[in-house]
Amino acid sequence: MTPLVQRFVMHFGEMGSRWGINRTVGQMYALIFLAPAPINADQIAEELGFSRSNVSMGLKELTSWRLVKLSHQPGDRREYFSAPEDVWTIFRTLAEERRRREVDPTLSMLRDAVLEDASSPDDRHAQDRMREMHDFIELLMGWFDDVNRLEPATLEKLMKLGTGVVKLLELTDKLKLGR
Repeated sequence: MTPLVQRFVMHFGEMGSRWGINRTVGQMYALIFLAPAPINADQIAEELGFSRSNVSMGLKELTSWRLVKLSHQPGDRREYFSAPEDVWTIFRTLAEERRRREVDPTLSMLRDAVLEDASSPDDRHAQDRMREMHDFIELLMGWFDDVNRLEPATLEKLMKLGTGVVKLLELTDKLKLGR
């Protein structure tokens, strides 16, 4: 592994632990992401100095997150792993998985909680707050769904607009007032 690749792999492992994934899984993903061709578990273990069982568990986790693609090579019984080439695909996959694992269960809990009979003023207050949170998350997820349907080129243009979107919204408000 070159010093450049090693620096990225180490950094990704540290950042992974801040994002809620195991450091070794983060390092494995970084290595797979940078690999010029699909790599197998033995290669990952050798490059990173991890045990084969640790690599196997990490690959299962990355597969469950849909972040790696499994393939085979002619005449070789081993499994090979690669990351999607398109970073937009990786971002979308991560966002969808986090939604499925974290946001959807929270929305479900909030829906159930606001439908319960409030037995006290404190419970009514708590339900009002939970309803606010539920409505905000629903709004955010609706926006996410809309953005997720955009083509990557359109998404990139939108992101490059940055605060220019605010100016565009202000302009449309002025045009509406001028009618």
